[in-house]
Amino acid sequence: MDASLIKLAAEHAGIPPTLELLRKTAHFIDVLLEANQSVNLTAITEPFAVATRHLQDCWTPARFIAEGASVIDVGTGAGFPGIPLFIARPDLNMTLLDAAAKRVRFLESVVRQLFAETLIPRVIHGRAEELGHDLCHREKYDVAIARAVTSLPVLAEYCLPFVKLEGLFIAMKGRDDETEEAKRAIGLLGGELEEIYRYELFEIDVPFTIIIIRKRTATLPRYPRRTAAIKRRPL
Repeated sequence: MDASLIKLAAEHAGIPPTLELLRKTAHFIDVLLEANQSVNLTAITEPFAVATRHLQDCWTPARFIAEGASVIDVGTGAGFPGIPLFIARPDLNMTLLDAAAKRVRFLESVVRQLFAETLIPRVIHGRAEELGHDLCHREKYDVAIARAVTSLPVLAEYCLPFVKLEGLFIAMKGRDDETEEAKRAIGLLGGELEEIYRYELFEIDVPFTIIIIRKRTATLPRYPRRTAAIKRRPL
């Protein structure tokens, strides 16, 4: 991928466009697009769209994450936002979670290729509604982040159980914030709305939204429920 587009995306997201960032990001995108020819990983392949939706969008939440934070990217898919975030912020203790074996295999391969350092992203094959009850992961992360098309009440039930007390759930919700309909769910899960951050991707005149939720109390043991219940009866 052209380094000038990566540089532009980084600058618009407030990320220093270092040579290391440009090199690793270009490598990641090249590997992604090559793998995408045989495994369906992303519908976004045009270079400008990749720069805006896969890079600028994924780098924007970095400003909300403290140095050295433990972060879990829930439903990471092809590694978004987790891998671009880790490239820009190698101080983070990053975990990538996805339920699809083909995506996990891709992520494991990418992590081996991109990161030779001691601290590398951990890739987990699993379901959020199951791992959220695992004591090795429940309320163990400073930040849970997700970029998903599912509704905010559903996303909150998947993500907030992972977050430590006073940690953050960062929901990347595109053009809609959905906070009014999600207030009850957020409260039931121990969260409190802290900030709604709106921004624009360069040359796209539509506001995008990041919702910041602070974990104030422990999530009740019955959450998260099974997927069928979460989707059939959102909180």
